[in-house]
Amino acid sequence: MSKKVVVLGAGGFIGGHLVSRLKKEGYWVRGVDIKWHEYKETEADEFIVADLRNPIKVDTVIDETIDEVYQLAADMGGAEFVFTGLNDCDIMHNSVLINLNVCDVCVKKGVKKVFYSSSACAYPEHNQLDPNNPNCEESSAYPANPDSEYGWEKLFSERMCRHFLEDYGLDVKVARYHNIFGPNGTYDGGREKAPAALCRKIINSIINNSNSIDVWGDGKQTRSFLYIADCIEATLKLFDSEHHGPINIGSEEKVSINEMIDKIEKIADKKVKRNYQLDKPKGVRGRNSDNTLIRDQLNWEPKFSLYQGLEKTYKWIFTEINKKHNQ
Repeated sequence: MSKKVVVLGAGGFIGGHLVSRLKKEGYWVRGVDIKWHEYKETEADEFIVADLRNPIKVDTVIDETIDEVYQLAADMGGAEFVFTGLNDCDIMHNSVLINLNVCDVCVKKGVKKVFYSSSACAYPEHNQLDPNNPNCEESSAYPANPDSEYGWEKLFSERMCRHFLEDYGLDVKVARYHNIFGPNGTYDGGREKAPAALCRKIINSIINNSNSIDVWGDGKQTRSFLYIADCIEATLKLFDSEHHGPINIGSEEKVSINEMIDKIEKIADKKVKRNYQLDKPKGVRGRNSDNTLIRDQLNWEPKFSLYQGLEKTYKWIFTEINKKHNQ
């Protein structure tokens, strides 16, 4: 008999891809989210729309038959959502409530294993001031000094997961995701991440016969971006391992925002003038995954380059935007 798995946040980008992969692996999957997936039909055996801030709802969707739980549900988004200061209370209150409810119910129901998706936003701002030399090694998270309330919430929830493991024996695995991107994710509306936003801007410049795009910041801030298929692969490897503590799941292919725009221009065959918006939220100056630990513990490396991932993402967003224009 196949294992029964619950994916919380199944209506989101990573959760939707995870559901599809788990179904291919032969699991029975229940997807749960506060909304249906915006861009694809769910492949879950059962999908329940539920507000996971409500402990009664969590108690219902994680029943005694469930073997494993993947907890990806959170109130989150890109720079426009996280760094404006307008959503801090919701980000902390909503996500902490969800994580508390999930860990509590999993202990009570005897769930065998749990995955928790943390974030590279947990790392201290002072270690990410130099765009050319950021420090995101796992142990560098302390002394704590995240650059956003989203990062503080993630750090708190990591510690909570650790104590559910130590105090109650809940087998919970924690990953710090670094800028996951790919098809079937948000590309407009304010919660999108940089790769999707920049693909959208360049596509719209083509459609509108424009030669310029707005770029938040000076374009010199650095990041690494991990393609969704690699993220899912690493997540499953972690889940099946004996490693518990926070571990980076990301790419070490560090690029500046300007360098990423160069790649998208090549894919689109379109050069654009860059209007730098220095007053817009932009996060830390530099961030890059340190994969030393995951390489050592799980023998994992990403398979997709940033360019390969951007090609797939650009093609999908181009199709989506054209659909809307032709409606």
